[in-house]
Amino acid sequence: MALPAKVKKYLDATGVDYEALVHKTVYTAYDAAQTLKKELKEIAKTILIEADKTHVLLVLPADKKIDMEKLKKALGAKKISIPSEKVMIKVLKIQPGTLSSFGKLHNLEVVVDKAMLNAQKMVVSTGSFTDSVFMKVKDFIQSQEAHLANVAMAGGYKIPKQMKKTMKKVKKQVSAKKDKITKVKVPKAIKKLVKPVKKAIKKAVTKPVAKKKVVKKVAKKATKKVVKKVAKKVAKKKK
Repeated sequence: MALPAKVKKYLDATGVDYEALVHKTVYTAYDAAQTLKKELKEIAKTILIEADKTHVLLVLPADKKIDMEKLKKALGAKKISIPSEKVMIKVLKIQPGTLSSFGKLHNLEVVVDKAMLNAQKMVVSTGSFTDSVFMKVKDFIQSQEAHLANVAMAGGYKIPKQMKKTMKKVKKQVSAKKDKITKVKVPKAIKKLVKPVKKAIKKAVTKPVAKKKVVKKVAKKATKKVVKKVAKKVAKKKK
């Protein structure tokens, strides 16, 4: 897949630096963050807002949610709401899910929450489920002639309960596999052969003149003996 032709043409015309990101299909900001290995604060959430009789695009970090009262004051509107998909189709002439963050493409004013400045770069929606753009926050604001405002509050995306349960199951399965690997039974014969090494190290450590070098030498000699014994036993079994 590639960037939507309209978006690419627009970005190239503005001369702004950007990195095209091709990824698997994502439907939420959380999916995008996980897929692209980015923090939620770097993912730009784009929401269409109906303010009185006009429409604006609100861009905010995915780890935040809209403070409707603050947004109302910032827009100087009497009434604000998030329109339905039917309104989006009628007003913007686009299908649900194909809304990009670039307001100029939709002839819409763009409002960016100030918290977005906490990230140097942001993942921007291009109106595609498989293609995004990674660019500097300041470049985005400048290119869109966006209005900066403090209109968000903590408590953005929450992982759905069902997804949390699935994640727990996966973690348990992974940890169970790890336990199987680590809980390997050591044969008694090998345990007996390891004992001389432990004793040799213990003796070396208890001596007043013992140093790291001494311990290393003793351990090395004792280990060589153990290895030789094990090798002999393995050779006998093969015969």
